[in-house]
Amino acid sequence: MATKTVIAADYREWQVQRRIEWTTPAVGDEFEHDVDAGSGAVVLILSALVFFWLILLIWVPDEVVFPWFYWLVVIVGVGFFPVRWLLRRPFTITAKTQGGYDLPPESWTGMVRGFSTGREETKVVIRSLKNRSTPGHADSPLQPIN
Repeated sequence: MATKTVIAADYREWQVQRRIEWTTPAVGDEFEHDVDAGSGAVVLILSALVFFWLILLIWVPDEVVFPWFYWLVVIVGVGFFPVRWLLRRPFTITAKTQGGYDLPPESWTGMVRGFSTGREETKVVIRSLKNRSTPGHADSPLQPIN
């Protein structure tokens, strides 16, 4: 995503950025349990599913007519999980500043899950910078990086 430049209440210039993470990063205790089996299982399952539907449609007798709402249910059923997966991807929000006259440089980062949550949290960070000169608050996902 694009970087947004914000002038904070203490006149420091901050760069706020939101970017999508295509793989869920392992943090803390999850690191040892984060095992990726690869894409072989996905290819196998999807090809078996496509094969099943092709056989089902090829072997159906000519007298069988599928109503329009049947195809609607199939399209919604097939499209639900990919759309849900795409909308629930984690987003990393980063706020950085070079510092000010007597203020040190700072870098804050955090992760939220979901497209709308990421957009809303980015707006909260920008509003917090403009009002309080700090991107984080008590229950913010953003934490300072040393």
